[in-house]
Amino acid sequence: MTSLRRLGSSDLHVFPLSLGGNVFGWSADEAQSFAVLDAYAAAGGNFVDTADVYSEWAEGNEGGESETVIGRWLASRGNRSDIVVATKVGAHSRYKGLGATNIKAAADESLRRLGTDHIDLYYTHFDDESVPVEEIVTALDQLVKDGKVRAVAASNISPERLRASLDFAEAEGLARYVALQPHYNLVSRDTYEGPLLDTAERGGLAAVPYYGLAAGFLTGKYRPGTAVASVRAQGAGRHLETERGRKVLAALDTVAAAHEAELASVALAWLASRPTVVAPIASARTVEQLPALLAATELKLTDTELAALTEASEA
Repeated sequence: MTSLRRLGSSDLHVFPLSLGGNVFGWSADEAQSFAVLDAYAAAGGNFVDTADVYSEWAEGNEGGESETVIGRWLASRGNRSDIVVATKVGAHSRYKGLGATNIKAAADESLRRLGTDHIDLYYTHFDDESVPVEEIVTALDQLVKDGKVRAVAASNISPERLRASLDFAEAEGLARYVALQPHYNLVSRDTYEGPLLDTAERGGLAAVPYYGLAAGFLTGKYRPGTAVASVRAQGAGRHLETERGRKVLAALDTVAAAHEAELASVALAWLASRPTVVAPIASARTVEQLPALLAATELKLTDTELAALTEASEA
């Protein structure tokens, strides 16, 4: 059984692969979503990631669909205490930004949709530089004091604002960020590596990267001359046009063949080996897509293999 890992300085212990909930209520209907969640939990998974805005972008949706699906699943399975639920605030069109009043209202709506009295990990989805970090941190701390949130985290934030947030929380004795959700994968390293990673490392934050598979590109299904039926195909396919993308695919092919593993497993195992990373996020629309993701938690790459992947992914 894969062991759980502590999330930064929090008391949360999570499976080393977080299940992305962006597809629930969007490209995966409720029955498909329940099947994926069941299979993930059966494999020992306990860390589900969503956001209040998922999937407002889809025609006919208003946002909150993913939270609603997850809430119904938790209620039907009676396993709320076994699952670490992470959701986010700030991107929903009705709850835009990180003003204190908005954070409280959005949290209450997320709690309602999730059918729970607490959120385990609450992220600021996108930083809102129009709001002082002091107001944001204080509002998040109040949610923790009220018992509505167990731990707080950030996503899509500058190193400077992250450092300022941590400093203020420490100076005032308020709830501080325990995790960071950066955009990070083999074909997108400068979105995290550098000052942001350094700030997270100094602050003892756990990284929970999103786009761990570059919207599907790192599964290897995107190849020259092939067409992929996916809502994300256009964004993922563009990596084929770059030298780095082609070099990364070649390196993944080599390492995957040596382990008789899927490319997705190798890409996520590389990501999990990086400094600060505790649990990459990956989503599965169907149960059939899940084994390759779960396999990453057991795959042991050699130092030579990790170095080859790292070298191939240099810009």
